[in-house]
Amino acid sequence: MPKLKIVGGRRLSGEIVVDGAKNSAVALIPASILCDETVEINNVPDISDIDALEEILDYLGVKVERGKHSIVFNDTKIDNKFIPCSMSGKLRASYYFMGAILGKYKHVDMCFPGGCSIGERPINLHLKGFEKLGAVVREDDGRVIIDADELVGAEIFLDFPSVGATINIILAAVKARGKTVIDNAAKEPHVIDVCNFLNSMGACISGIGTGRIEIIGVDHLHATKHNVVPDMIEAGTYVIIASLLGKNLKVSNLDPLHIESLTSKLEEAGVNLEIGDDYISVADVGEYKGIDIKTMVYPGFPTDLQQPMTPFLVSCEGISHIEETIWENRFQNVADTIKMGASIEVSSDNKVATIYGSSKLVGKEVSATDLRGGASMVICGLIAEGETIIDNISYILRGYDDIVGKLNRVGADIKIVD
Repeated sequence: MPKLKIVGGRRLSGEIVVDGAKNSAVALIPASILCDETVEINNVPDISDIDALEEILDYLGVKVERGKHSIVFNDTKIDNKFIPCSMSGKLRASYYFMGAILGKYKHVDMCFPGGCSIGERPINLHLKGFEKLGAVVREDDGRVIIDADELVGAEIFLDFPSVGATINIILAAVKARGKTVIDNAAKEPHVIDVCNFLNSMGACISGIGTGRIEIIGVDHLHATKHNVVPDMIEAGTYVIIASLLGKNLKVSNLDPLHIESLTSKLEEAGVNLEIGDDYISVADVGEYKGIDIKTMVYPGFPTDLQQPMTPFLVSCEGISHIEETIWENRFQNVADTIKMGASIEVSSDNKVATIYGSSKLVGKEVSATDLRGGASMVICGLIAEGETIIDNISYILRGYDDIVGKLNRVGADIKIVD
């Protein structure tokens, strides 16, 4: 199995260009099924999650032309057959096929989605939303079958502002009869991106970016071209790296507003950031102090960035705390960080990590336990003394396009080895 080999301690200079958002692209691709004509999506990250979605599209008979950072769907008619676990289980975002196929064809039959094991990730909010629209949901040994004679707009309140449920209900509602209202909707940039994409095809969605989204159903969605928004989590990961190792290191093609919760915390710790319209740069590394972080739904501090922040806090002077409020199993990276020399305690309820800073990390053999935990171990390896070997790197490659090339081009010593 391939592994990542990192020789740490290198200062990094130059520019890292952020790619399109993984969390947006993995929703936009299934959403394209709703279109009745040709769809072109650009700025698509070249990651394994996109490969997994393309495999499902091929299986369903969708005509796909894929470039390195683009996808064209020439015919969005599908062979609406059972999507097996061997395909849906490769990624969490396979559940977006539920909303898209239900919205267009009124029948879905597929296995439950897969993804990283960072805690219980039920899709009950998705399924309840489909039922509110008039669908009948049946579950059978890891398989979900959803049918509707007709989808009719409804008032839907989400118990939690779930990104996945918000997008999935929108996908099911854009061709439903009448008006659908989603209250307590998610506000993340990738939710906005999906809504803008659908509107560019002729959907009628308003309240985009607020907690109350309204959808008026339409009969037809026409051809469109769309650029995926920059990846806020990729951007945040590289800004954290720049804060630890940057020597005139610039992270570009990002929207600073998307990661304001991160940059405000980095500045609170003492990082000197230059923030432009579409870039963030670090001229030099300083001495940083410990801070406290609490993960929240957007626009709060992203749960996807708390694991990459762990090695940053390990490097700060004093005591820091991370409170995780979204997922109950998101400290899996801590054990290997401790193995490399960090001093961290996790509470018995697995909700708070206390980090005793100023630890010097030493390269070890470690593992990527999940996507963002893997990113955390990459950062640990970059700042550690000596050589770090990371296995299970398929998790990392799911979400970071050309992470090895991007880091090497700014001076890191990182490569994939057998």
